[in-house]
Amino acid sequence: MTRQLGFEDAFASDTNHTQRVLVDGGDPTEYTETVVDGLDLFPAHTELESVENELRNATMGSARLRKHLVDPLLGEEYEYIVVDCPANRGKLNDNAMYATQNIIIPLKPESGYESGLSNTIQRLVEEAREYFELDILAVTPTALNGRIDQDTRDRGLLEQLNSLDIADDIVPSYARITEADWEAIDAGEYEGDLPGIRFRGAIDAAHDAGLPVRDYDESCDQLENYAELAQIVEQGGIDR
Repeated sequence: MTRQLGFEDAFASDTNHTQRVLVDGGDPTEYTETVVDGLDLFPAHTELESVENELRNATMGSARLRKHLVDPLLGEEYEYIVVDCPANRGKLNDNAMYATQNIIIPLKPESGYESGLSNTIQRLVEEAREYFELDILAVTPTALNGRIDQDTRDRGLLEQLNSLDIADDIVPSYARITEADWEAIDAGEYEGDLPGIRFRGAIDAAHDAGLPVRDYDESCDQLENYAELAQIVEQGGIDR
């Protein structure tokens, strides 16, 4: 996200600010960048891997993000803090889950999506829950671009999510499809919006321009879905 928002200099800075804060306990406000009014960024750094290695040997290495960044800033400087990290095991991921104790899981209709959700829950969520509370705020299908009236990966992903026993609790409204909806889709009678966060050129272009989508193209039809995700964060879950 740091590079996508245009903060290449901070990402490649000679000063590894992530080490200064997470390892040394420095002041995170010295390194925050303003993206737009109301949105600041604590940038990633090209040497994050070395920070992760240091955290493995640090005392309370999984609690550093919460202690040095989230606790000092949340409620004082910021109403919300969102952490963007890859869905793989490691000290940085452990820090993100422990610091927020909430998670939104994005899923793309790519090879392996069938096991992606179950693997993420088993490998990350369930193991983390042995040590602290961790809530799944939402599971969102993203980067959808195919038809859903045929046997495509997009349809398979949507069917998988909407068939879960807990679908009402974790699938946002923009991705929720009922049995009646599927029948209408197969009969060519579905009149609703295409479900999920769809691929749009404006989203990629906004990343290239280093801007939030709302500031790059306010007419993008996916902004309503992003707004729902933001509301889920505000509410602490899905409230239908």
